[in-house]
Amino acid sequence: MYSLQFTAESSSNGMLERDFTLGDVPGVLWSPASGTADRAPLVLMAHGGGNHKKHPAMAGRARLLVTGCGFHVAVIDAPGHGDRPRTAHDEAEVAELFRARAAGEPEGPIVVRYNDHLAERAVPEYVAVLDALQDRPEIGTDESVGFWGINMGTAIGVPFVAVEPRITAAVFGQHWPDALAEKAKRITVPIEFDLQWDDEHIAREDGLALFDAFASKEKSLHVNSGKHKELPRYEAESAVRFFARHLGRTFTSPA
Repeated sequence: MYSLQFTAESSSNGMLERDFTLGDVPGVLWSPASGTADRAPLVLMAHGGGNHKKHPAMAGRARLLVTGCGFHVAVIDAPGHGDRPRTAHDEAEVAELFRARAAGEPEGPIVVRYNDHLAERAVPEYVAVLDALQDRPEIGTDESVGFWGINMGTAIGVPFVAVEPRITAAVFGQHWPDALAEKAKRITVPIEFDLQWDDEHIAREDGLALFDAFASKEKSLHVNSGKHKELPRYEAESAVRFFARHLGRTFTSPA
């Protein structure tokens, strides 16, 4: 069993940022800068494909969650991403994706296959990180836990939430149902799901099929016009309000 080790710390604009490692898995924990004496809920996030734990989308969402609700937020680099080296399998899959893209071929089959492989590696890591963070006095085991992951974050998050009973609410979206629909049927916690109506990679019926697969009694579908990378920024604030409702906090929009 590896212990969580903090390796760097900084603070700005009301948010404390602490880099950590758990074994060979690097991550970041964002917390309220006012102090860590009072416990608060935790939101785990997963980044998109080709990105990393401190990608601007991750830092921006974390700031809304931390400064708007007082949550703790943690992200780890997915296998083969960020500060983690790529395996030969990673390199081959990325090369195949770039080849298909250059040839104008569908990317979906490659992304689904590769993301499923990454999820097999990442899900146990998220379980271990959650274990380690709940040992922290500022988090503990009594507070609720949420999960937020779009695109590849959904490919990792759906199988994780399907096997992790500590997650009480989740935000997903923008992925194919192929490897995820059966796992989604095991998820019953409240769900918010994002879908781009004009997504050039994921057909509307595929996005709708994944949303439909969740067994949650409370689930909401947020559909916006636009292509794959044009998810409106206001959906991030919607997701934060969703977590505030289900994790027992009040959201105050940062100035």
